[in-house]
Amino acid sequence: MRPAYDTLRAMLTTINFVAGVLFCCLFWLLAGDAVTEMLRPRPVMEQKAYRPGTGGGGEPEEKVTNGIHDATGLIFAEGFEAVRGNCTACHSAKLITQNRATAAGWTEIIRWMQATQNLHDLGENEEIIVKYLATNYAPEDVGRRAGLDVESIEWYLLELE
Repeated sequence: MRPAYDTLRAMLTTINFVAGVLFCCLFWLLAGDAVTEMLRPRPVMEQKAYRPGTGGGGEPEEKVTNGIHDATGLIFAEGFEAVRGNCTACHSAKLITQNRATAAGWTEIIRWMQATQNLHDLGENEEIIVKYLATNYAPEDVGRRAGLDVESIEWYLLELE
């Protein structure tokens, strides 16, 4: 009785092995490309250190066109490095360029970020940042044109021939 048991066990082992090989082949046919893609090593992106004060000296991320820093869209002026280093570390520069405020308004925005968004203490950079923002992103008197003074308009009749 023992030889029949050993034979059955050997057959089941062989069947399991063949089933495993077939399963692996089927899996490779269906998902082989995805698995190969996942296992392929990815190139490591080189990080370039920011060099303050380069002023658009050739590297694409430092290029300035018409006074606007190309990579961020911020006005390239005194205090730019402090704003980029402190503000754009947490949010996009677009959040700055789409807003306008006075020095008091920008200070209030900074206080709000410190109270609700965990912004760190800016120390002596705060004065530089607020001055930059208030100078370059101050409120503008832009909007609808002033209403017409109908009383002062000199009206005339158009004569058609």
